[in-house]
Amino acid sequence: MLTLKFLGAAETVTGSKFYLSDEKTNILIDCGLFQGLKELRIRNRNPFPIPPASIDYCILTHAHIDHSGYLPCLIKEGFRGKVFTTPSTSDLLKIMLPDSAHLQEEEAKYANKKGFSKHKPALPLYTVNEAYESLKYIEPINYNKEISLSSNCSFKFYDAGHLLGSAFIEIKFKKGFGSQKLLFTGDLGRYNMPILKNPTTIVDADYLILESTYGNRIHSHISIYETLEYVINESIKRGGCLLIPSFAIGRTQEILYVIRELQEKKRILENIEVHIDSPMAIEATEIFLRHPEDHDLETQAMEKGGKSPLKCDNFHINRSVEESKSLNLLTKNAVIISADGMCTGGRILHHLYNRISNPKTTILFVGFQAIGTRGRSILDGAPKVKIFGESLMVNAKIISIDSFSCHADYFESVQWLKNFKNPPKKIFLVHGEPDACQSLSEKIKENLNWNAHIPKLEEELRLD
Repeated sequence: MLTLKFLGAAETVTGSKFYLSDEKTNILIDCGLFQGLKELRIRNRNPFPIPPASIDYCILTHAHIDHSGYLPCLIKEGFRGKVFTTPSTSDLLKIMLPDSAHLQEEEAKYANKKGFSKHKPALPLYTVNEAYESLKYIEPINYNKEISLSSNCSFKFYDAGHLLGSAFIEIKFKKGFGSQKLLFTGDLGRYNMPILKNPTTIVDADYLILESTYGNRIHSHISIYETLEYVINESIKRGGCLLIPSFAIGRTQEILYVIRELQEKKRILENIEVHIDSPMAIEATEIFLRHPEDHDLETQAMEKGGKSPLKCDNFHINRSVEESKSLNLLTKNAVIISADGMCTGGRILHHLYNRISNPKTTILFVGFQAIGTRGRSILDGAPKVKIFGESLMVNAKIISIDSFSCHADYFESVQWLKNFKNPPKKIFLVHGEPDACQSLSEKIKENLNWNAHIPKLEEELRLD
């Protein structure tokens, strides 16, 4: 009997975990942290619904923390199987998991200092040492290589086009003279985006577990080049600095790529400084450049010609705390890219603290802002925002563009689905808030006449 249980990312975007089990093999697809609202985050501290020691394998779609960040907890609680990832994901996790642990340690330290935690003492979910320990279980597997997990089960990675190393996971179970094929999209990427390849065309699956983050939206069709050109030039004209809260991995590199292109075509004003102020973004950029095999043909051609696709003019890397603090002295003609993208932690908080009340500041959001995050509050028009315990007026100009989004919108999702030769037996919509899931379900029905199911948290289904 083959069963699928939804342990996360059910009617919410984060906490991706799917438990797949038959008589011989127990597999956990993704192992992510819940993020955003407190009612979601407290789930990270609940006992794991499945005894971790009973899980044979963990397979990760990609490195984002809402898909990978629970892994050290799983191992701490007894999991001792292999963790399969793509090579690029493996490299990214070497910086992401320790960074996740570091942020938790700092948050616990601050909570103990201020005494606002109900836990005495406040503790991180896992430590930096435990994060490094979890890396020992990772086994990198190339795209398109079939790996046997048991006598009746195998899996394969396909490029998902969402993030460096992101993958669709195809799992096959042999049943008598036939087989069952499941496809987990993780996060479905977009077509014709900078650096990354397009998502792989898939033509069949018996069961499809499909993301729906932007299931109720259509991305702007205005070019990301035109949009960023306008925002940068307007920021300079207003006499202030442009602050971009950006995800360290993926989004930062795309922004650098586009800024370089705009500079080369002289579409943005000269003498603007471009700063990366995120240790993890700096390391991630180096990892991006080490994996040209995952880049699209245009980027590969540039690299073969000896040109760095991410090197802007007047480009500055701010590794140390002292270098980060020195950015406070900048008053105009600068772009500061800092993590994290939802403004829940990291160096971006210091820049917001110093600049959000300045009407000359422009703050540009370039990614999804989950409910309950500081970024969502700012984007929704909150007049004040609390940073480091202090309530600050939001006087900065707030702009949001979704052209950089690496998640397919509902139109792009439907277009990708149209490649299927036959409808799957069942489509499960995950990684979306309830209205997004419902919207995508309606769009699939309207365009393809297929029915989709929206699972509840910890719902378990038999797949026959």
